[in-house]
Amino acid sequence: MAEQNLKNHTRIVPIFHMGVGFPVIINFFWTIYKLVQDPSGDRFMAFLVGISLLLLFISVRQQILTVQDRVIRLEMRLRMRELLQPDVYARASALPIRQLIALRFASDAELPALVRDVLSGNLTTQKDIKARVKDWQSDFQRA
Repeated sequence: MAEQNLKNHTRIVPIFHMGVGFPVIINFFWTIYKLVQDPSGDRFMAFLVGISLLLLFISVRQQILTVQDRVIRLEMRLRMRELLQPDVYARASALPIRQLIALRFASDAELPALVRDVLSGNLTTQKDIKARVKDWQSDFQRA
């Protein structure tokens, strides 16, 4: 696998995003087109099914990402408990999930300094935190 870094760490799951998402989106717009072109009860039902499929697609992805975020939060709490001083760990445990997600790419050696910068307000956004990571820890197991 190619080395992961700030520029290429996002993930598209081809079978989900293209194999399922693309047809669902096309179906949604197709049912709108057909409903406008020739309104009928059957076309309206097809439109409702199209909306349902689109909402299901979005909901499934959101639920997957929510579970992944919870696992990342647990993983980061365990890492930080091992690597940080108790007083810093106590404050870091309350960091928002978005910041923990960004911090997970940092190596064990640089994590304490990055956490201190986040806690002091010097780093606030995911983009800023990820940009400061020098020794990028790849995550090829993401959902």
